[in-house]
Amino acid sequence: MQQRKRTLYILYLLITIVMVGIIGYYLLLDISLMDAFYMTVITISTVGFQEVAPMTVPAQLFTIILIFFSLGILGYTGSQLIGFFFGGTLREAWREQKMNEQLNELHDHIIVCGAGETGQHIIQSLEKEQVDFVVIEFEEEKLEAVKEFDNVIVFQGDATQDEVLEKAGIYRAKGLIAALNSDANNLYTVLTARQLKPDLLIVARAITHNSHQKLIRAGADKTVSPNEIGGHRMASMLLKPSVIAFLDTITHSGQIDLNLNEVVIKPASRISNKTLMEANIPEQTDLIIIAIKEKDEDGIIFNPTKDHLLTPGQTLIALGDDDDFKKLKKLAGS
Repeated sequence: MQQRKRTLYILYLLITIVMVGIIGYYLLLDISLMDAFYMTVITISTVGFQEVAPMTVPAQLFTIILIFFSLGILGYTGSQLIGFFFGGTLREAWREQKMNEQLNELHDHIIVCGAGETGQHIIQSLEKEQVDFVVIEFEEEKLEAVKEFDNVIVFQGDATQDEVLEKAGIYRAKGLIAALNSDANNLYTVLTARQLKPDLLIVARAITHNSHQKLIRAGADKTVSPNEIGGHRMASMLLKPSVIAFLDTITHSGQIDLNLNEVVIKPASRISNKTLMEANIPEQTDLIIIAIKEKDEDGIIFNPTKDHLLTPGQTLIALGDDDDFKKLKKLAGS
């Protein structure tokens, strides 16, 4: 926007100086408008061609003044052009074009609204999981901080507005995270996103204690309060140190690289319609099956028995490393 204003300002200055030159030579030398335009151009450009009429003293003084003003304007124009090509504006324009091309290619991605402290942790987690996502941030300072991340698609905008979410590809997205700096902004973002795409999975940040239900009513599927989670964790570090040590292990905060992840069973997979004992998952993958979530049900079965039947659409929640999860995904046909 600033570059556009500067460009228009330069254009107005150039048009003004040309019009002043044409009118001045037309009146002072009593020549045609075409000749006046010619005199103006050769004067401003300082190329030194022959005048079209004898120069009177007033015309000479007018020419001197016109040259001084035009040199200043042309010098300013040149400095702006240099700044455009070498000061990052051209690079930014190229980046904008590339980002729009990437946005148009995204499908089943996640939209992250807000790039504050919470948003940056979300970005790091999504990068680690190699998930396609796009970030929307309104504040320039936070926007620049996100641009330092490698290969992150980010643009400036107000996530509460329809056109901004549409630019982020909300109709092709599978999920949205509202992590803005106020409950009001998160509420409007959730409401807007839900209206644009009713089947979108939405997770919202709740800043105050009483905002959880409001966000749910607005359309959020889940709400998270970083302050509440942080408070519980700090207390648990003192009261349940061994439990926290275990959680650190499965969240990559400890020395052992374990992961808690989920895999959906596909109809044509090798473990479909088999019991846990028949599927023999721990022996084939070295993973520990923690729980199973039935298809289209909210309830989760913890520590399932060996006779539990595995059916298409179930979600297996397991503990292990990333290489072992690749084996499970292959068994589950994911």
